[in-house]
Amino acid sequence: MSTTPHLYGSHSPVSRPTVRLLIQGEFVDSRSTELHPIVNPATQEVLAQVPMATPEEVDAAVAAARQAFVTWKATPLAVRMRIMLRFQALLREHLSRIAHVLTLEQGKTLADAEGDIVRGLEVVEHACSVGTLQLGELAENVANGVDTYTLRQPIGVCAGITPFNFPAMIPLWMFPMAIACGNTFVLKPSEQDPLVTMRLVELALEAGVPPGVLNVVHGGEHVVNALCDHPDVKAISFVGSTRVGTHVYERASLNGKRVQCMMGAKNHAIVVPDANKEQTLNALAGAAFGAAGQRCMALSVAVLVGEARKWVPDLVARAKKLSVGAGDSASTDVGPLISCAARERVEALIARGVEDGAQLELDGRIPSLPGALKEGNFVGPTIFSGVRPGMSVYEQEIFGPVLCIVEAETMDEAIAITNANPNGNGTAIFTQSGAAARKFEEEIEVGQVGINVPIPVPVPLFSFTGSRGSKLGDLGPYGKQVVLFYTQTKTVTARWFDDDTTAGPVNTTIRLH
Repeated sequence: MSTTPHLYGSHSPVSRPTVRLLIQGEFVDSRSTELHPIVNPATQEVLAQVPMATPEEVDAAVAAARQAFVTWKATPLAVRMRIMLRFQALLREHLSRIAHVLTLEQGKTLADAEGDIVRGLEVVEHACSVGTLQLGELAENVANGVDTYTLRQPIGVCAGITPFNFPAMIPLWMFPMAIACGNTFVLKPSEQDPLVTMRLVELALEAGVPPGVLNVVHGGEHVVNALCDHPDVKAISFVGSTRVGTHVYERASLNGKRVQCMMGAKNHAIVVPDANKEQTLNALAGAAFGAAGQRCMALSVAVLVGEARKWVPDLVARAKKLSVGAGDSASTDVGPLISCAARERVEALIARGVEDGAQLELDGRIPSLPGALKEGNFVGPTIFSGVRPGMSVYEQEIFGPVLCIVEAETMDEAIAITNANPNGNGTAIFTQSGAAARKFEEEIEVGQVGINVPIPVPVPLFSFTGSRGSKLGDLGPYGKQVVLFYTQTKTVTARWFDDDTTAGPVNTTIRLH
């Protein structure tokens, strides 16, 4: 693939640009005859096509990674860190151009696209300090002349399976930390928007990542299964739907691999009456409708407590002011959904919500848009009130710009509602009371908590700590936890003798008492 990806071309199958694979440091054409279109979701314009890699190509990518691991694991930490330093500099240099590509193929606004890249860039910056993150431990003289220490060593070939909604951030959560720890990597990006991901890996090669250390294959279920089954893949990182994540976790775990799966969510925000009203309404609108609601950390349920239940008209008025349109327009607040199928699913769930008895306060179906945008996958901000557990719009992850409003008499009731939901990616409370915030953070059973912060995704100094039904695996992506995930601990017990020690048989039993 060239330095500047060719995104456009004739719509005839012969002349559409085809995305390549990355194997052994080379961008190569796939032999596959199964090609899927990459579509601009705002206009339905076909940008390119992506091949579904053959089993032989998956094997070749893993073999390249396995071969490269032999030398890469022995590469000094300082060399790995310098590559990450160059990589983050290149990402900053090309940020605006990458964001433009991201908006074209994924649909999110340019501001959201830049945020997508920057949040991933922060992880790359953190990978630059892998030398301090990968330190072992030492205990001197645990017995007579005996020292014990641990080494944190890379585990081998790792794989990553990434979703369509964050085609820059999620890959950057995965491969930089994995290869900075001394592993090699095979990445399978979403087949719906792989162009941005390919641009990232091009920059990684330009930064100095050696051939075979980072490889890319495209595909659907058969490629996912091949990575789960391959005996040379030691660990798999996954972000995506609960259905696919559960499948990946079960299949890969049965094959003896380490697995971390970040999956679906139904994130709740509790609003108590003493919250700053204007700031809270802005936060709810941004967190519910930003990125067209296509994020696992979206606030899709607002639990209004007591007098805050009177804020519904204000929230509806705020949502009505949001502009729906193509992501590359500076005036757009809400872009399109990723595909026609996604739009149809969201519209069907909105209809189901009405059938279940929820009050449709704002209907975002079939927004009025000009020209080519009439063909786009648009759903505007949508708000339901009177939502109760058991309704489809409450139980299912809608993954669209739909906010469900649940009412509660007390904060205790609101916490109970949130804790009863099986998912646990993130939650938030809006309040000006320190006592209420403290009670919330202690009693809530969700892994990531925001206090007047609508989307509490932690910075890379910490780790992403989704919980319950939103996560499978003990260790989360990035931060200290992912260093544990991508390394194995080797414990060494050592005893050395002076050169003039009297020769004789070595006692192999070490007495600790």
